[in-house]
Amino acid sequence: MSGGEHHDHGEWNDLLHGFIDGELDAATAARFEAHLATCRDCAGEMENALMVKRLSAREGVKWQAPDTVHARVQAALTLEQSMMRRTAASHTEGLWQRVWRLVREWSFVPSLAVLAASLMLVLNVQQQSQTIEDQLLASHVRSMLADHLTDVLTSDQHTVKPWFNGKIDFSPPVVDLATQGFPLVGGRVDYLDGRVVAALIYRRHGHVINLFIWPGAAGAKTNAEKEGYNFVEWHADGLVFWAVSDVAAPDLFTFRDVFIRATAP
Repeated sequence: MSGGEHHDHGEWNDLLHGFIDGELDAATAARFEAHLATCRDCAGEMENALMVKRLSAREGVKWQAPDTVHARVQAALTLEQSMMRRTAASHTEGLWQRVWRLVREWSFVPSLAVLAASLMLVLNVQQQSQTIEDQLLASHVRSMLADHLTDVLTSDQHTVKPWFNGKIDFSPPVVDLATQGFPLVGGRVDYLDGRVVAALIYRRHGHVINLFIWPGAAGAKTNAEKEGYNFVEWHADGLVFWAVSDVAAPDLFTFRDVFIRATAP
């Protein structure tokens, strides 16, 4: 592909989400529709983006803050606006008046700290109320929705594995399974079940497999299905492994088996 063709294709990718959200003018939208009819890559990207948009609209994927959190945030914003107005008015006051007003306004800071602590507590309670499958599914969908599939984008396992050093408190096994039909895409750090975890990303015929890894005790293997996604869990060397994808369950089981064989001592 020439440099010009690559630039043009990138331009279509930039227009894709604007087209989905109805933000393009009529002429540009018509030009994009004509391009879709002749470009399989863009048509595939369109299908993926629409699927993610539908998934993100489902109940449980997006977290809705309780009314109490909304009220506290609104109160904090109102307080900030009031403080800004007072600061503007202080320019016409004498030096000692401004010092006294500043002392009084800073006395509100602990209230803001309490608000922040309350918000973190609500977020933590919300996460604890979800099953591990709910958290895994939400993280899997978010990784594609927010364009944050990887922090380190490479199929080189010798680059991905050392990238985790200093970012997590354990060393996850990293292997490229391209010869077995599951090429490594990269890795990232994520947050699940109250701790930072490693996530390795693989592909299977265009589908994404998120493999989440963290330290944990051995337990029974778990297979599950939720909202069209398959889950498979296993344990090895003091680590917990959860693979999540919309690939067929047999493909995900195969991925588990080849990963276990490739990382066995």
